[in-house]
Amino acid sequence: MDKSFRLFPEAASTAAPAVDRLYFFLLAVSSFFTLLICVAILYFAVKYRRSASFARSADYGSPWKLEVTWSLIPLALTMVMFFWGAVLYFRSHRAPPESAKVSVVGKQWMWKIQHAGGKQEINALHLPVGRPVQLTMISEDVIHSFYVPAFRLKQDVLPGSYTTLWFEPTKVGRFHLFCAEYCGTSHSDMIGEVVVMDPADYSEWLQGGPTESPVEAGRRLFEQFRCGNCHAAPVRPRCPPLDGLYGSQVALSGGEMVTADEAYLRESILNPQAKVVAGYQSVMPSYEGQIDEAGLFELIAYVKSLAPPEQSSDKKQSAPQ
Repeated sequence: MDKSFRLFPEAASTAAPAVDRLYFFLLAVSSFFTLLICVAILYFAVKYRRSASFARSADYGSPWKLEVTWSLIPLALTMVMFFWGAVLYFRSHRAPPESAKVSVVGKQWMWKIQHAGGKQEINALHLPVGRPVQLTMISEDVIHSFYVPAFRLKQDVLPGSYTTLWFEPTKVGRFHLFCAEYCGTSHSDMIGEVVVMDPADYSEWLQGGPTESPVEAGRRLFEQFRCGNCHAAPVRPRCPPLDGLYGSQVALSGGEMVTADEAYLRESILNPQAKVVAGYQSVMPSYEGQIDEAGLFELIAYVKSLAPPEQSSDKKQSAPQ
């Protein structure tokens, strides 16, 4: 990374140039109208000074054309700003299907990061250059904010709710990672770095250290808390089966339909009485306080890996004997 002084951070992601164009447009519009207003104030202060000979009582009628003009021009400019910003916002929350998945837990005062392959980091995020990455983030305590200036990214990380963000790094190097939301007395110490590497170097880096995948760790938690006793019982399970649950539509006892996404699975683990599945009783205990956010990521990853029953049986039939 260039250590010399920069008026603006370097642009190191595919989103950075688009964000910069919008920023400079806003800066240009603001500067133009600031200068225009200042010049107008000086001009009218001189023209209508007390000693000037000017007919102040004259009736010039209703300048409706002028009023329409100074109403429509700001309206048009603000609409351009709104739709331009909205396009960038929605684009930043629609990750490409091939994006690498990374889970992030904010905690006073550090970032806990886990890759899909199982590699874990504290206050660092290693990535390959030229590949999109999607972050799924949550906080264990207060509101944090994941901020990488070189990528032009800033996303609040909330307690009790998942937020997502994606980006694609375009430059190899080390880039600052900050918490941009005041989160306590050591807020200024909640810093880290994003390390963007060549694909070959990144693959080599992935091989080092423990690499238990989130699915494997989630299976271990699933067995530790005896979840299969109710969800996977062979005869009349007490709780809904989990095979193929993720992404499906779930009918609730009140008649509503919900999508079984990450937020639904997390809520069902911590507050199972909130959404009771139709045909089942509310018998599942809450695991709030027993599983931390990193463990919830792993448990949800395991549930997401469970294929529907017909797919599971097909795989068994096609397996070599």
